[in-house]
Amino acid sequence: MSLFSISLYHQTELYNLSGTMIEEILAYNKQFVENKGYEKYITNKYPDKKIAIVSCMDTRLTELLPASLGIKNGDVKIIKNAGAIISHPFGSVIRSLMVAIYELGVVEVMIIGHTDCGAKHMNSSEMIEKMKERGIPQERIDMIRYCGINFESWLRGFETSEASVHETVEQIRNHPLVPSDITVRGFVIDSVTGELTPVE
Repeated sequence: MSLFSISLYHQTELYNLSGTMIEEILAYNKQFVENKGYEKYITNKYPDKKIAIVSCMDTRLTELLPASLGIKNGDVKIIKNAGAIISHPFGSVIRSLMVAIYELGVVEVMIIGHTDCGAKHMNSSEMIEKMKERGIPQERIDMIRYCGINFESWLRGFETSEASVHETVEQIRNHPLVPSDITVRGFVIDSVTGELTPVE
């Protein structure tokens, strides 16, 4: 049996014993706390570098993004969503930026999209069909539309990562509640190498 097969076998056995992937995480967390694994991560809520980063939730960036930027726990505020976009001018991304700027002292904002972004291909009609396949009734979708939710805008993709980043930068720069002294810049990170390319 190969090392990969043995590793996969143990992972499968652990999953079977725990029942769910969340239970597996909870078991690890218990050991982490008991072994005081948290000690090297202790910091406070104020970012040392006074920077907020809006980036994509893509799993390839989980470790690559901070590693390629040279940031550690406590350095910056990171706000993540699908595509690093702002889908509503007063939604959760802007709310988080308000907290970062006015409560936590952030003075610079980086918008970081990435190459090969899955959110680029998002299609509201296709996602609604998947919702219905998972048991969400058409009547509920119609009711949400009636209440003013525009699925086409809310679940939209984009043409290119560069165009999306540019749009997000402009949304923040021109937001009525973002002060004029806040620096906002956009970048696309290579999801393999971590190289940053500025977006003008």
